[in-house]
Amino acid sequence: MLKDIFKNADHRMTQAVEHSRSELSKVRTGRANPDVLNSIMVEYYGSMMPLNQVSTISIPEPRLITLQPFEKTLIPIIEKAIMDSNLGLTPNNNGNAIQVPIPALSEERRKDLIKYVHQLIEEGRVAIRNIRRDILHEIKNFGESEHISEDDIHRQETEIQTLTDNHIKSLNLLQENKEKELMEF
Repeated sequence: MLKDIFKNADHRMTQAVEHSRSELSKVRTGRANPDVLNSIMVEYYGSMMPLNQVSTISIPEPRLITLQPFEKTLIPIIEKAIMDSNLGLTPNNNGNAIQVPIPALSEERRKDLIKYVHQLIEEGRVAIRNIRRDILHEIKNFGESEHISEDDIHRQETEIQTLTDNHIKSLNLLQENKEKELMEF
């Protein structure tokens, strides 16, 4: 049972790290990255679809994203969705495809994005610590109800702390990499 609690903790902490990674991928840097467009949805035959399911997304140049819709009727719909997305991107329609130039970031915008990255990572750390707290509480309750030795409980608590430290290191590495990416000109 203690192994199940440990596996549950590892799974939940990994999900918290993956959520942070997903949120960080949406932060726009000065370089073209198709993940920036992941949150944009367009209406296609009555249902909302992500851009990558209604078009081919490519990066022909470091600061340019090109979308080739599967149907030409989608071009104005995709163009409007990108304009309405509040990502600060201005799409260009050439009749067959949509080109989205990625503007260079100003120094002020870089600093704002770094603060936002810090905030996202801190939310991830808090989530991991909350998971640790819940799991430690679960271990103590289980130990009391099943009459497990103090040594076994302490060993599990130490393993959970090591697991927590490893996941927080992963978050710190994500933060470091994103900051480097943001500071590149």
